[in-house]
Parts: sequence; C-alpha cells; structure tokens
Amino acid sequence: MVDDPQQLEDLAAHAHEAHVVVVGGGIAGLVAALECAKVGVRVTVLEASDRLGGLVRAADLAGLTLDVGAESFATRGGHVRALVEEVRLGDDIVTPAPAGAWIAGLPGAAPLPKGGVLGIPASPFAEDVRAVIGWNGAWRAYLDRLRPVLTIGQERSLGRLVRGRMGERVLERLVAPVTSGVYSADPDDIDVELAAPGLSAALTRAGSLSGAVLQLARARTEAPGSAVEGVRGGMSRLVDALAARLADFGVEIRLDTPVEAIEGVSDAAKDSPRWRIRTAEGDLSSDQVVVAASESAARALLRPLIGLADRPGPAPRVHIVTLVLDSPELDAAPRGSGVLTVPGTHRAKALTHATAKWAWLSEIVRAQHPHRHVVRVSFGSQAEPPATDGLDLEAATAMAVTEAATLLGVALDGSQVVGSDIARYEQTLPGAAIGQRDAAAAVRARLAELTGIVAVGAWLSGTGLAQVVPDARAQALAVRRAALFGAPPTAD
Repeated sequence: MVDDPQQLEDLAAHAHEAHVVVVGGGIAGLVAALECAKVGVRVTVLEASDRLGGLVRAADLAGLTLDVGAESFATRGGHVRALVEEVRLGDDIVTPAPAGAWIAGLPGAAPLPKGGVLGIPASPFAEDVRAVIGWNGAWRAYLDRLRPVLTIGQERSLGRLVRGRMGERVLERLVAPVTSGVYSADPDDIDVELAAPGLSAALTRAGSLSGAVLQLARARTEAPGSAVEGVRGGMSRLVDALAARLADFGVEIRLDTPVEAIEGVSDAAKDSPRWRIRTAEGDLSSDQVVVAASESAARALLRPLIGLADRPGPAPRVHIVTLVLDSPELDAAPRGSGVLTVPGTHRAKALTHATAKWAWLSEIVRAQHPHRHVVRVSFGSQAEPPATDGLDLEAATAMAVTEAATLLGVALDGSQVVGSDIARYEQTLPGAAIGQRDAAAAVRARLAELTGIVAVGAWLSGTGLAQVVPDARAQALAVRRAALFGAPPTAD
C-alpha cells in the first residue's frame, strides 16, 4: 500500500498524465472506462454508433421507454448487482414474478418443469416433466438410473451427455429449448462444465444424471425465480447511470467515431504514448488501449497487431420484435412469463411476456390502458438466421403478432398493436460453447505479448452481463495498474 504523502502526490500526478483510450461504448467499455477514471486516469471513449450501451438499449414505444435488448442480468457472482449499486441504482433492483416459462412445440404447450438444470429433469416421472416428454420419454429417461457412470474422463458435450443418458425427447423437448433461448446455441455445442459447473462431478457421485441434477438443485442458494434480476425502469438506466458517472470523472465520450486502426508507435520514448488510434476525425495518442468493440470490429482492429483470424463460422444473429398490445386476452398471463420453443417447430425461438414478468412495468403500462401488455418475440439462433431477415418493421411486426398468438394460445391481430420495434443483433458464440474459452485464452495470450493493450467484451468473457462485467473490470484493473505504476498490464 502507498501511504507516503509525497508518493501519493506523485502517483496522482502520474495518473492524470496517463491516457487510456477505450474503443467501444458497450457495457464492457463503460465498465473499463469507469475503473480507470475513478483513480484519476484520463480516459477517452470512442463509440462507432450514435448511442452507448451495446446490447443494452431502449426504444420509445406508445409513450413508454422499453428495453429492446438485454432486460435483466444473472445474479451469479453478484458482479452486476455490485455495479448497479455502485452507480446508485441499488434501490431500484427488482426480481421477476415467480410465474415460470412454458415450452411450445410438443405439439401444444406446457409449463417448463421446475427443479431442473438447463432443462435436465431431476425426476423424469414428475407430472410436469411427463407433460412435456410423455410416458415413453419418461421411461427412456429412467434408463439413466440403470446406465453405468462415466468413470474414465467425462462427456464434454451437453447434447451428447443428455442424449446418451436420457434420450432424444429430454434433449429435444427440454434441453434444446433452454440452450436455444439462453445461448442461441445447439446443446451439442455447449460445454457441460461451463454451462452447469459441478454437474459432471455430481454425476459421478450420484451415479445418474437425474441424481446429479437433484444434488445441484438442493445446493442452490437462490430462491426460485431469483436467478435473474432487473432494474426498475429498464436496464437502459444502467447505461445512463454509467455515462453520468463517467461524466463526473471527466471522461470524454465521442459518439459516431469509428476507429479505423490501432497502431503501435515504434519510436516511442519511455514516457511517451505507445499507441496511435486512427479515426476519420483525426488521430489520438494513448499509453493504454482497451479494445471493447464488437467481435467483428475488434478482430479487424487486432488482426494487424497479433495476426488474429476471422471469427470461426457465422455469427448468431438475433432479432427481437417488441410489441405493445391492447389485449384483454393477455390479462391472465396465459403462458406465465414467456415461452421457449422446441427448435424447428416455430419461426420464433422464444417469447417474453414482459408485463407478466415485471411488476413495475405492468404498473406503468396498465396506468395507460387496463388491458395493455408488452411482449417481446425473439427470432434467430446459431443454427438458423432470423425468420425476420429482410423484413421491414411492418412485416416483422405482423410475423411477431402471428407467432405471439400461437405461442401464447390466444387470439391476437394487428389491430391490437399500438407500438412496435425491431432490434437486430449480431451475437458472439456463448462462453459455454465447446472450445470458446480456449480460443479466448489464446487471444489474450497473444495480446499479452504486446505492451499497453487489452481487449474486453462478450466474445472473450462469455455472453451475459454476469460474465462481461467482472471480466471488463479485471482487465481494466490491469490497465490502470500499468497507467499508475508503469507495470505491464496483466489481468491475473
């Protein structure tokens, strides 16, 4: 610890002289900028678009400001909650209603069974499980209890593990809807231990997959339904609060400023800037660079520096159509908080009945109209492009209404729509995808060979704010350590 007054004064002066440029104004970039700025380091954020927040965004529909991207955050680790509290929104953290989701495409629809892990049931003969997989599926899943335990190594693929032990019906009707809805990925591509830490070890202890799920379920510390939380008024308030905090610390934020290239300054003196950041508006020099752009943009910027290849395979593309509807038929929340679909059975992959899920939103919406609802319909996954590809807002809205009526089991039509929006996203492969963690580690290892540059974002940390936030914070701590003390930026 530095406690000498002169050392502290010198440190503060050095911090002010240091300059960090953050390329990208999504949540990862904003968190990294905040970590550097709050110790006095001068920070500039360059965002290519006209808005901050990345996948956290809002739209104004029918007099409402609604999340049209991320609407909640996972509670695991407590990292996002800590950030929300740090930017003074802690009193507005809310939990969703306990009503669970449904699964559609069986045929028909049924509530998602409770007590499972990634859709894997603890008891295949439970009534809510049989409603989805039927008696034949339940008896096939029961064979899991009779099969030998994997004693040499372990199955890495979630899909192969479930298929081998419990059969196709559990995989297709329970697990695939969850991985498609949560990760936009096929269960065959999901790493068991990354998606469900401890499941393989529990399988060895319990002797069956269902027994392993039961062990993990009993070990859960959170109450049912509390695995995610949100912010009253919407997650976009987190973006606004982060921007306000950055303004308090004097951070310069430049919107509509795409970065064309990042170049090392080969003749830089010991105490002079190491990096040149090129933009159409002119060049910037900096001591440290945090690359927080989208995966495709980040790879393009890093390719000349570390020979980074293009991303493996096409990026999952997801479209979210948000509907504001006046519909008495939805007052009873007929399918709980939303619906997941069996892949291949519907054009939509998932639906969220937002006003059934969030009490605060329902209160605001019902104040406008007694039968008003907000429904979000998601299209697209790793396996297939969105069905809304190439459609304008009017056509996408019509498709979303049709899908919503089918998934919710009620009569809906275009005359009930009082507002709509379509948000189009290019996602990265989930951190739980097989090989993704090793690929990210390889990128970080090559960056570590350089001085004064790190990269953050979902393509390296894994998808979801619960992974993006702590990773961005760890990398930023390394950057600010280097800015303050001149040490190489390592994020151990």
